[in-house]
Amino acid sequence: MSQVILPLNRGPEPVPMIDLVEQHQSIRTEVMSAVERVFDSQKFVLGDDVDSFEQDVARYCDSRFAIGCASGTDALVLALKGLGIGRGDEVITTPYSFFATASSITRAGARPVFVDIDPVTFNLCPEAVAAAITPKTRAIMPVHLYGQCADMEPLWRLSVRHGVSIVEDAAQALGATYRGRKAGVLGNIGCFSFFPTKNLGGAGDGGMMTTDDKDIAARLRRLRVHGDVGGYNHVEVGMNSRLDALQAAVLAVKLRHLDSWSAARQENAARYTQLFAEHQLTNRIELPAVDSDCGHVFNQYCIRVPNGQRDEVLAGLRQRQVGCAIYYPKPLHLQECFSHLGGSAGQFPEAERAAAETLALPIYPELGEARQQRVVEALVETFAELDASKSHSVRRAA
Repeated sequence: MSQVILPLNRGPEPVPMIDLVEQHQSIRTEVMSAVERVFDSQKFVLGDDVDSFEQDVARYCDSRFAIGCASGTDALVLALKGLGIGRGDEVITTPYSFFATASSITRAGARPVFVDIDPVTFNLCPEAVAAAITPKTRAIMPVHLYGQCADMEPLWRLSVRHGVSIVEDAAQALGATYRGRKAGVLGNIGCFSFFPTKNLGGAGDGGMMTTDDKDIAARLRRLRVHGDVGGYNHVEVGMNSRLDALQAAVLAVKLRHLDSWSAARQENAARYTQLFAEHQLTNRIELPAVDSDCGHVFNQYCIRVPNGQRDEVLAGLRQRQVGCAIYYPKPLHLQECFSHLGGSAGQFPEAERAAAETLALPIYPELGEARQQRVVEALVETFAELDASKSHSVRRAA
C-alpha cells in the first residue's frame, strides 16, 4: 500500500524586519564584479576606489567635498574635531537617537547638552535648542531621524545669530531632502553611515562626511589618517579612520540604485497609510508624519502605539512571525554612562514618550504589497486579541 504524503501546513511565510539577501541578489553580478576588481588590484585602503566614491557622494549630495571614513560614528567624531570642538565646549543635540550621536560629542572631549524633540517628527525642537544655547555652545547636532530632515531654517538662524556650527547626523538620511536640498549640505558638515542596514549599506561598516568648506575638508582628510599631511609629518593628533576600498567599490554600485530604492520605501509608506485606513487601525496607532518641506526616505517606518500597549503589540507581531523593532527604548539622558550630565526621568517628556510608544515596522524596498498586507493583518489580529483579553478581564472583575 503506497504512503500518502500530505503537504505540511506551515502557515503564512514570516515577514522579516529587513531582508538584505533579496536586494543583494538583484545586483549580485555588479557587486561581485566590483569586489573582484579590488581584489585583483590588491589596493584595499583608500586609493582610487575611495576617491571615486567620494566624488560620487559629493555629486549626489550637491556638496563640494566628501571624505570617507571607517564608520558613521567616526564621521561625527571627526566632524567635531575638524571644527575644533573639544574640552570645555557644549554641543546641543537630541536625547532620542542612536547612542553614537551623544557618544561622539563625548569622544571629542565636549559636553552633550540634550533638549527635547518635536512630538510629530521626532526631530530636534528648535525652540528648545534656542533656550539651551550658552556662551559655551559651539555646535548644534540635529539628527535627521528615521530618514526625515530636521526643521533646519530655525537652526540656521540660531547658528548665524550665535556663531555656532551645525553638524548634521544624517546617518539614516542619505537622499533625504529639506526644501529641495539634500541632507549633508544643510550645515557645516554632514555625517553619514554605511552600516549594512542603512538605506545605502555596505558589506561592513563605513562612513562619509560632506562639506562645502575647502579648509574643513582638508583637515578632515588629515584627521582620518592620524593628522598626517604626508611623509609621516603629523601636524596634529588624528584617528585611524579610513574607508576600505572594498566598501567604496560595493557602495558605488549600490549608490546607482539608491533613488529607486528610496522611491520603493516611499511607495511602501504610502501603501501602509492606505492599508491602515482600510483596516480601521488609524484610531489605534499614529502614523509617521511627513513634513511638507521634507523628502522622507524612510530608513525606518515608526508608528506610535499609545495607551501603554506598544510592548504587547510588539510581542503579538513577533508571535505571528512579523518582524518589528524598537528604535530607541531608552533616551540618551537616562543612559547610565551619561548620568554625570544630571539627566532625570521626566526631564524630556516627548523623548521619553517616543521611547515608550514607537514601533518600527518593515519598510525595506523589496517588501511588496503581499508582505505589507501580512504586517497589517497581524496588527489587526494582535489588537483583536488584546481587546478580547481586556474584555475577559473586565468580565472576571465584575
